[in-house]
Amino acid sequence: MSVLTSPRGKVEVVHCRRTESQDIYCIKNLIRKFTQKLFGRLNIIYLLEKANLAVTLCNDKEEIMAQATFVDYPNWNVSSQDNWVSVFRELDPEIPCTPLNTLFMHLFVAVDEYSVGCCREIIRAVFKAVPELHFIFLIVPSYMSLGSTLITVFEQVGNIPSLMSDEDFAVHICCRENHYPQLHIRNARVEDHDDLMPIFLRHDPILKETYGEYFLAELIEAQDEENHAVVCEVEGVAVGFMSVCSRVNMQLLHECFDLGPFHGLCVPHPDDVLQPPPKLSTEGSEDAKLSSSSHSFLKIAEEPQEQVIPETMESIQKEVIEEAPAEEMSSTVRSGNASELEDTEKLSQQSSVGDTDYCISSLSLGSLSLPEESSSFRPIYKGASDAFCIQLFCIEEKYEARSLDFMNFVFSLFPDKNFCIISLPHLTPEFVLIQNFVKIVPFNNCTLEQDLYVFHRAGLLKSIKIRLASLSDTPGVENLVSTLMLNKSILEDFKQYNEAHRDPDGTPLKAFVAEVAEQIVGIAVIRDEMDIEYIRSHYNIEDFIYFSHHQREEHGHLYHFALNPIFRHYTKFFLKEILRLSYKSCLYYPVYPQSREDKFQSSYAHSLTSALHYLVPVRPRRQIVYPLEKLGINAPSKAVSKDALGYALNHTNRKLTLEPKITVNAKIVVVGASSVGISFLETLVFCSHLKFSNLTLISTHGLPGKRLLGTEQRKFLASDHCFNDKDYVLMSLCSWVNVVVGRMTAIDRVAKHVVVSKEEIVLYDHLILCTGQQYQVPCPTGADISQHLTNREIPSSGKQRYTDQVPGNHFTLNDEEDCCKALRWIRNNPIVTEGNVIVYGNTIDTYTTVETLLNLGVRGGYIHLVQPPPTSTITCINNYSVERAVEDALRAAGVAIYRDALLAQWNDGQFPDPIHSACFTTPTKPFRLPCSMFFSFCEKNVDYETFKALNDACLVYDGRLVIDTNFHTNDIAIRAAGSLTKFSNKYYSNEWTHSSFNSKEIGFQLAAAMLNLFDPTLEPVTEPPADLDRLIPMYKGAKIQGGILPGSYHYLHIAKPAIPTPLEVQMAQPNFGSEIVTGNAKSGTYFRIHIDKYKMVETITCLSKEPFPVSNYIRLFGQHEQLLNNLCARYEDKLIPDLYSYFMEPWCMALFHDRFIDLRKELRQILTSKEEEDLPSIEQLAHQIEDEEINLKENSRKYLKRVFQETIYKGLVRRASLTTCSNNHYHLPMYAWPGII
Repeated sequence: MSVLTSPRGKVEVVHCRRTESQDIYCIKNLIRKFTQKLFGRLNIIYLLEKANLAVTLCNDKEEIMAQATFVDYPNWNVSSQDNWVSVFRELDPEIPCTPLNTLFMHLFVAVDEYSVGCCREIIRAVFKAVPELHFIFLIVPSYMSLGSTLITVFEQVGNIPSLMSDEDFAVHICCRENHYPQLHIRNARVEDHDDLMPIFLRHDPILKETYGEYFLAELIEAQDEENHAVVCEVEGVAVGFMSVCSRVNMQLLHECFDLGPFHGLCVPHPDDVLQPPPKLSTEGSEDAKLSSSSHSFLKIAEEPQEQVIPETMESIQKEVIEEAPAEEMSSTVRSGNASELEDTEKLSQQSSVGDTDYCISSLSLGSLSLPEESSSFRPIYKGASDAFCIQLFCIEEKYEARSLDFMNFVFSLFPDKNFCIISLPHLTPEFVLIQNFVKIVPFNNCTLEQDLYVFHRAGLLKSIKIRLASLSDTPGVENLVSTLMLNKSILEDFKQYNEAHRDPDGTPLKAFVAEVAEQIVGIAVIRDEMDIEYIRSHYNIEDFIYFSHHQREEHGHLYHFALNPIFRHYTKFFLKEILRLSYKSCLYYPVYPQSREDKFQSSYAHSLTSALHYLVPVRPRRQIVYPLEKLGINAPSKAVSKDALGYALNHTNRKLTLEPKITVNAKIVVVGASSVGISFLETLVFCSHLKFSNLTLISTHGLPGKRLLGTEQRKFLASDHCFNDKDYVLMSLCSWVNVVVGRMTAIDRVAKHVVVSKEEIVLYDHLILCTGQQYQVPCPTGADISQHLTNREIPSSGKQRYTDQVPGNHFTLNDEEDCCKALRWIRNNPIVTEGNVIVYGNTIDTYTTVETLLNLGVRGGYIHLVQPPPTSTITCINNYSVERAVEDALRAAGVAIYRDALLAQWNDGQFPDPIHSACFTTPTKPFRLPCSMFFSFCEKNVDYETFKALNDACLVYDGRLVIDTNFHTNDIAIRAAGSLTKFSNKYYSNEWTHSSFNSKEIGFQLAAAMLNLFDPTLEPVTEPPADLDRLIPMYKGAKIQGGILPGSYHYLHIAKPAIPTPLEVQMAQPNFGSEIVTGNAKSGTYFRIHIDKYKMVETITCLSKEPFPVSNYIRLFGQHEQLLNNLCARYEDKLIPDLYSYFMEPWCMALFHDRFIDLRKELRQILTSKEEEDLPSIEQLAHQIEDEEINLKENSRKYLKRVFQETIYKGLVRRASLTTCSNNHYHLPMYAWPGII
C-alpha cells in the first residue's frame, strides 16, 4: 500500500496488482488522444494477450487509477522482436541491455490528477516484481514529447529509424537505480544492532527470548575466519542481516539428503566411492525398473546429474570473482558456465554438481516401494567440505526482492567454497532468497523436519544467452545430454533441425541452446503445434488465453527441455526467450502415459522437462459423445472428434513467463486412492497459481488407472463414473504426486507420521484419510448343516472378523488390481470348462461379476449366485422392472440363484485352503455347493488394519471415523472424507453420510476447505453462526452407479443424493412429481426419467442391450424439463416413442456441452440484473408477483413472457446464446451462428 497525493491535496491509498481481463473497459476509458500518439492505436485485449507483464494500480475502492503494459521487444516496428539487442547496443554501447534485464513499455494510462505518482508507483512495482530487470525502454515518435508524467521517470538516449517507414523514433530509458536500486552489502558492525533488532522482533521474538536482548551484537562481535555477519544498507541504515558459517555437519546431510548430484557438497577426492558394486548396480536397476509408474516416465530419487568438468568449474570461479564488483557498479553481470544437466531421466549414477529437485517436485517418485530405497547404494565422499551455510537471515519486507544481492558478497568471504546452503523448517513460506536456490531431495528415511536448499557460486552469473542452435553446437549438446535416457531422441531432433529446419512431413522445427561462456548449458526443441484444434476442443486452454487473439503459427509444441540446474532460476527466462525468438505466444507440453513395454524411444517419447513446474497443468474438457452417423455433415471435424492417444497437457504463454507461483511445502499425505482421494489431489494439482511440492499418496496398489484389464475387457465391478482410465491419463497425477505403495498400519499423532506396512514412516503436516470401505472376507457361522439348522437357529454373534488363513481361491474384489488377479487365476485354472464358481453377496457387484464370468466363457450352470439375508428392504437396484429383467437373464443363462443364505462352513469345517465346497443355511433347509472359486461381496466395511490404526491413534470411531462438517477428526491435523466417515452425533443426522453423496464432489469440497490454508488469493473464511454450525453440508452432485448386468444389459442409474427409500414408497409420496418411461427392460430398451415437482430431472435409469453415451446422460441430471425441448409436453402428446433416439437428435448436443452451464449462469445473470432504468429485473418482477405487490389482469406467466419480449432482455438472451454457439462452433457445428446464415 502506498499513498498518492494530487497537486490539489487529494489523497488516495493505492496498491498494484496484475492486470485482469475485467480491467479492459476501464483501461479504454483512460486512453486519451495523447496516449494514442505516444503508443499508437492499440487493441487492448490483443496487447494484454501478448504482454509479458501488465500492472494495474488500484485505490482502496478497487477503482483503477493507472495501468502499464510491458513486453520483451520494442513497439513501433523499430526492430524485429528476435533481433532488437544489436539495434540498441549500437544506439548506446554503454547501456548493457540484454533480453534478461530489459523490458519495453507498450502502454501507460492513468487518472490525470494522480498520473505522476501512479507512474512512479508502477515503475517501482515492476522493478520489485522482476529482480533481474534493470532497464525499461520507452519508444515514441521523435516529434512527440513524453508529457509531464513520463518525463519524470524516462530520459532520452537517442533516436532510431523505423523498419517500416522513414520516420524516426526517440528511445527513452528508465534505470533501476533511480527507483528500486541494488542494495549495498558490507560487513556487519556492532552499531548496526539498533537498526536490525526491530526487524528481527517483527519477524520472530523467539531469538531475543532464547539468547537475550543483545544476541545480535554478540553474534556480530564473534566474527572470525569461519563466521561472518553481513548487512545490507540503504542510506546508511542497515535493513537486512545475514550470518554465514563454514562449519557444516556433512555427515548428517549425507545421511538425510541425496547430495550425489552435488558430489556430496565436497571437494573431489581420489578415495571417493561413487559407484555401487556391479552386483548391487544390477539389482538397483531392476528396482528402479520395477518402481517406475506405468503411466509416466519417472525418475527415482537417487538418480543424479551429469558430472562437472573440473576445468570448467575453475573458470566459473574465476569469472564470478572477477565480475562481482562489476555487478555493483553497472547493475549487470556477465556469466560463466557449469556443465551439468537438470532433467529427469538418467541411465547411470554419476557424481556431479546438479539438481534433483525436479524428480520430486516436478515429477514423482513413481510407485516407489519404501523398503527398496533404504537398501540402495549411497556414495561415500572423502573430500573436504565445499559449502558454507546461512545461519541467520532477515531483511526488511520493503527490500526483500533484492535479497539475492547478499550472495555476491558472502561468496567473496569464502573464495574456496562453491556452495551456499540453508536449511529451513518445511512449513516456512518460500521467500525471495530461496526461490533462487535448489531444493534437495531428502532420502525416504529422513526424519529431519527441515528442507535443505543449495545455491552454487555460478548461479550468480547473469550473461546467459538464448539463441537458435547451429551445427557447431553439436559437441556441446551431445555432452549435455549424454546421460539422458532420451538422448537419442533429442540428438535426432537436433540433427534434423540443423539439416532441414523442419520434419520430413514439413512441420517447422526449431532448436534453441542456452550458452554461457561459450559453453552449452541448456537445450530446447520445439515444433509448430499442428493439432491446435484438438487441443482447444479437448483442453481448457481458454482458461489462460483468448484463443482468437493467437494465430495458428503462434502455438508451439515443446518437445525437449534441459537446463543446467545452476541456472534453474532462469527456466522462465529460457521459456520467455523461446517464445520471443520463435515468434510464438504459447507453448504446450504433453505428458503421455508410459507404454507397458517401457519403450522410451517411441514416437511419443518427449524428454521429460525440468521446466514442468514452471508450466501450468491444463484441465481436460468433458467431451460430447456424438451420434456421428445421425449428424452426417453437421458432425464436428475429425480434428475434434478423433479418438487420439490421451495425454496430460501443460502450458505456458507470454503472460505467464513473469507470473510467480506460490510454493506450498506443507507435507500433505493422502491415504487411499479412492475416488474421493483422487478428486482431492486433482483439485490441488490443477490450482495453476499454486505449486504443491509435497503431495504424497499412500495406496495399496499405487495410483489407479493402469489399464490392467484393457479397454474392451468387461469389468468385474460396477462403476460410480467419477473417474475412468482415460481420466487418469489426462490428469497424469504421477507427474505431481509422490506415490508410496503400501498399507497404512499406524498413525503417530505426536510425531505426525504414518507407519506404512509396519516398518516405514511417512511424515505429514496434514493427513487426509480417504481409504473408504472394502469388501471383507466373510466369517462362516460354523453351523453344522448335517443337523439341518436354519438361519433362526444360528446364534447371532454380530459381525465377526475372519482371522484364519484366506483361501487361495477366495477373492474379494475392491479395485482393478484385485480384478486382474482374479482374471489371471481364471485363465490359469480350468474354471471355464469345469469349475464351479460361487458369487456370494447381494450388491450390484455380484451381478456385474456374474456377467463378466459369463462373458469369459464360464457356463451358467457352473455359476451359483448366493444372496445372504438382506439388511434392508431396499435392493441394490431398487427398480422392479430392471431386477426382473436381470433375474430372467440369469435363469436363461442357467445361473442358479439362492436367497437368504448364510455361509456356514468351507470344506465342511476342515482346512479351508483351497475351498472345495461351501455350506449354507437358509430359513428352510441348508445346502452344500461344490466350489472351485469363491467371490465374496458381502457388506462393505472399514478394513481391519485401517480401523486398528485409527483406534490406536485415539481418533474418535463410532462404527466409522467421526468427522465434523469441515472434514476434521478430533485431531486438527487429520481430515477424513468418503465412506470411511460419519458425521458426529451432535448433528443428529446419522442417516446422512458421505456415502450418500457423489465421491468426486466430496473430494473437491475437501480440497476447497484446505485451500483456505494455503491460497492467499482466497477471501478469509468467516466462521458460520452457531446455529448454522450444527447443520451438515448437503452436496448436489448426482450419485451414479452403472455397469454391465447379466444378459449383457448396459445399466446406468443417476439420482439425487437422498436417504435410501424403496422406489414404490417414493412414488407414493404426494410431491413425487412424474416419471417418463419408454421401452421395456426385458428387451433392453428401458429408459426412465423422474421429473420432480419443480420440473427438474431428478433420476435417470437406463437398461439397454446396446452401449449408450453415459457422459451425455449424466449432463441431463438437474436440468429443467423445458430445457430438454419441453420433454413433458412432448411425452404427453406421445411424440417421444424412444428416449434413446430422442437424446441423439442434433438439438440436444448443446445440453451435453461442458460450457452449457456457463451459458445458463450468464442467462440467469441477465434476468436478475436491472438492464433498464425504469423497469425492475425479471427476477424482481417474479418476486413482486409472488408477494402480490402487482395486481395482474392476465396470467403471471404470460405477463412475464410479454415483459421479456418487449424489453431489452430478449435481445440480450438471444445475443448470449448466439455468442455461445459461435465461440464453440467447433463442438457444435449442428447449430447456426452469426456469419453462416
